Amino acid sequence: MLGYTCVGTNDLPKALTYYETLLADHNPNMVMEDPGRMRIYSNGQGGMLMVTKPADGGEATVGNGCMIAIPGGSREGVDALYKKAMDLGSADEGGPGERMPGFYGAYFRDLDGNKICAFHMG
Repeated sequence: MLGYTCVGTNDLPKALTYYETLLADHNPNMVMEDPGRMRIYSNGQGGMLMVTKPADGGEATVGNGCMIAIPGGSREGVDALYKKAMDLGSADEGGPGERMPGFYGAYFRDLDGNKICAFHMG
């Protein structure tokens, strides 16, 4: 249903290292790049992730109410992704737990403040 989602950054090299490390278990492959401006990742299983400096040249800011969600594959996968995010310097937005019947999630913010949810349904 989604083609790709974008997260803005003010420090592209730092953000690329963050996402490549965070998503290493999801096999992120670079599928497109404009060096110094943006990079798009895909694992060939649906939506892609673009990490980019804002196109208008302004400062990247966090969208209120915006969030990306990354499937953990299992509750243990959610726990591991959350722990990795914390180890990478993410800000905690709510540790792993069942949020409603059938939905297990953990919330954190990347180094630029973009909100991320690691989740498992079922």
